[in-house]
Amino acid sequence: MTQQVELKSKREIGLMRQAGLAVWKAHQIAAEMMQPGANTYDIDRAVEAHFESIDAVPLFKNYPNSSNHKPVFPAVTCMSVNEAVVHGIPTTEPLVEGDIVSIDTGCRLNGWCGDAALTHPIGKVEPEVQKLLDVTRGVLDLAIQLLAEKSHWSQIAEQMAQYVADHGFSTVECFVGHGIGREMHEDPQVPNYSSRSLRGSNDFPIVPGLVIAIEPMVNMGTKNVKMLKDHWTQVTADGRPSAHFEHTVAITSDGPMALTSAPTPAEIEGMTV
Repeated sequence: MTQQVELKSKREIGLMRQAGLAVWKAHQIAAEMMQPGANTYDIDRAVEAHFESIDAVPLFKNYPNSSNHKPVFPAVTCMSVNEAVVHGIPTTEPLVEGDIVSIDTGCRLNGWCGDAALTHPIGKVEPEVQKLLDVTRGVLDLAIQLLAEKSHWSQIAEQMAQYVADHGFSTVECFVGHGIGREMHEDPQVPNYSSRSLRGSNDFPIVPGLVIAIEPMVNMGTKNVKMLKDHWTQVTADGRPSAHFEHTVAITSDGPMALTSAPTPAEIEGMTV
């Protein structure tokens, strides 16, 4: 099926930047709380309070389950700890030294969406775990860099997967990134790996106005995942750690721009979020 990619105007990308800054601030609030003894439920509540304070609508809370008659997502953040890959539900379980926590969140502000994720080490982590975080952040950075150099997404996805494999890790293939705009999930689908399916009508050109959420998930061991009994949390099939980083990225006439990145000095002067 041909994907219907809706390109955004310069003005619309500017509005999406405001949503992106709101998400960036949410991650700053969470980062300050990520320490031993804290819990993901309290962090989630702090992010929810932030969104409420700026009249932003959380994108994740009450998100419908892909399986009929299963519970909606109950929180404004996905909090995935250690072997949890994605869609983890916040809990009051205390975090301990050596844990890692992947936090994914998004909001709609003035009709436009932003979505971002990153993985935090809790205190000091094992060297191999830190390498996992560095590689996952690195492959996201690589993808953003390649947006300025490549003509189609398939070329970028292939290099992403190779980068991860070269460092001895595996790319999760059952979850992908997505287009984003007035809705959190729009066309196109944005896989982090190359496959036969990413050809023809499923591939897409890198052109000004394209806005996508790029979100590689990288596992220390197998790429395979399984769902827990809560009908949301996805964990690695072998119980080894996983990391997740994501930015909402726009292609502009000046090149790629991470809309969920830190504000520039000029933006800080007029910042209201």
